[in-house]
Amino acid sequence: MRSDDGFREFVAASSPALSRAAYLLTGDHQLAEDLLQSALASTYRHWRRVRDGNPAAYVRQAMHREQISWWRRRRLTEQLSGEPVDRMGGGDLAADAVNRITLVQALAQLPPRQRAVIVLRFYDDLTEAETARVLGCAVGTVKRQAHDALARLRTLLPAGLQPEVSA
Repeated sequence: MRSDDGFREFVAASSPALSRAAYLLTGDHQLAEDLLQSALASTYRHWRRVRDGNPAAYVRQAMHREQISWWRRRRLTEQLSGEPVDRMGGGDLAADAVNRITLVQALAQLPPRQRAVIVLRFYDDLTEAETARVLGCAVGTVKRQAHDALARLRTLLPAGLQPEVSA
């Protein structure tokens, strides 16, 4: 039996969703690709142990830990314009694109831990307990980070994009 039995199939099936999650964590396509590649490399090294469990959760956890590690090492600050993106009349597709860009810009302004909590809770649809397990912290920490992140998003986003969830 080869050590990568099922790994290629897993990557082919899971990459689109994992790539979107990586992009939401980083806010940059190239960094998202690097983050996902790094997490998949880690998963491959442990594939025999991971494959029978939940390999997608393992990759998500690896991405979140790697993102936090990158952030700690680099401490990069992003300079985003305070100007809202122009809304050019072009139908729902244009408005949806503007909304996505605005949301990604707002997510990029959150600290990495808060961004990770928002992505895990509301994009990956994990429970508070699952999110805590992925991030290696207490459920109370997840609740606090979600609360603070949602409060910050409410100040960053225009009225039509305000989060309607409560943490």
